[in-house]
Amino acid sequence: MKISFVYQSLILINLIIIFDIIDTLEILNLFNINRHHQGLYKSLSSSTPLLKGKVRNLHEKYYSQYVDHFSFTNRNTFKQRYLISTEHWKSPNGPIWFWAGNEGDVYDSAKKVGFIWDNAEKFQAMILFMEHRYYGKSIPYGKNSFKKLSNYGYLTVEQALDDYASFIVHIRSTMKGARSSPVVIIGGSYGGMLAAWFRIKYPHLCVGALASSAPFLHYPNIYDCKNYYRIATETFSNYSTNCSESIRRSWPAIRRLAKTNNGRTLLTKKFNLCEKFNPSQLESLIHYISYIWAVLPMMDNPKSSYPIKNACQYLNEPDSNDEQLITAIGKAYSVFKKNKQCKQLSGYGDMYIQKDSWDFQTCTELALPLCSDGVNDMFELSEWKMEQFSNDCHKKYGINPDPHKPLRIFGGKNIQHTATNIIFSNGLKDPWSGGSVLESLSDSLIAIKIPGACHCEDLLTETTNDTKTVLDAREQELQIIRGWFETYYEKKKIDFKF
Repeated sequence: MKISFVYQSLILINLIIIFDIIDTLEILNLFNINRHHQGLYKSLSSSTPLLKGKVRNLHEKYYSQYVDHFSFTNRNTFKQRYLISTEHWKSPNGPIWFWAGNEGDVYDSAKKVGFIWDNAEKFQAMILFMEHRYYGKSIPYGKNSFKKLSNYGYLTVEQALDDYASFIVHIRSTMKGARSSPVVIIGGSYGGMLAAWFRIKYPHLCVGALASSAPFLHYPNIYDCKNYYRIATETFSNYSTNCSESIRRSWPAIRRLAKTNNGRTLLTKKFNLCEKFNPSQLESLIHYISYIWAVLPMMDNPKSSYPIKNACQYLNEPDSNDEQLITAIGKAYSVFKKNKQCKQLSGYGDMYIQKDSWDFQTCTELALPLCSDGVNDMFELSEWKMEQFSNDCHKKYGINPDPHKPLRIFGGKNIQHTATNIIFSNGLKDPWSGGSVLESLSDSLIAIKIPGACHCEDLLTETTNDTKTVLDAREQELQIIRGWFETYYEKKKIDFKF
């Protein structure tokens, strides 16, 4: 199976989608994310009625940001959205928790990142959520942003980081009592990469960074592209080897069934397709099911009631005939589809908000290679070739990727002599952990491995069902962050008590 450009981009799943699925566990919504977000915009345009629990007194504001920070040929500006809460902030000099916005609507992060809200009061901290340029409502050229390269060429990591830097300088210089407030940068997934990169590039503007589930070392020719699917498979196999083997054997079974009328009828029924399955849709169906199995390990946690465990209870007879095996696969699939709405295979590639923004980023600086061998994982063989990926990007955007640019700029693993105060936390069930920093690089570049945890689980709201490994990781992170703040206040001779 050749992995398509659309599928390659989709599997680079963003943190916002994962949090949405954790909340609903309705996979079908994953493929209608545009509609979900359009409704969300209407609901949250001027207030925050969906924000609950400890998420209180959060105000939406906008900051006038330069489109281009690095030249004087374009002095255009745009309104960049941010959310602020000072309910627990102790002025003057109280710390600032700054969320490095990633590829999605900033309100989604504010609702889901409970780690920040759970601990703001004890740290007497101001909370800031900054929306990433070209996402949510922070669109530099509005509807024209993706009509020509001269408009969307400003969607780069460096521009985004300088957005955050300029804004932090603005807050500290204009908000009474904040001039000497220490800032900690927090981010998850791609946002975790941004948090780490920000600390590397702007160490004078923050005391440290928490980079949760950040694929910080996920570069072509450096990272083994098979790691993602291998780890995903291990998560299924840890519940039952019959489970992963059933999925592995389902692909040829689906292909055989697709050749007969009775087989196509069975596929239509078991996967609840809106229209009778057509052989021309075979690759779309394979990609769709593969995508579900590929992202589920990222959310297999107590809050989601361990969905893989629930699915694997149906997948215990990999030696079954084709009809029996696909019937079992269909039952496992139904675990994640609580509603009865049928699945429309056509158009599934446009399944998350502002897809062009993320596609463009993967086609420039964030190529994040993924491949499978079909032997050490439960997926079909799919290769990742830089040349083909580059051609696809050029066809779509008229550009070719520069996937090692972040490595050149920020250093990758070779940061121990210049960078300090970064936490790289990773749940070991998370397939993205294979491209992250899993061993500490120095006394202050600290790797926290969380056995049994998944993608950004340490950033979720604490619950009574959390595992000890997750609770211990959060406590270690808080102790380190507290130490950063205490060191800052001591050096500045500021008397501030938590």
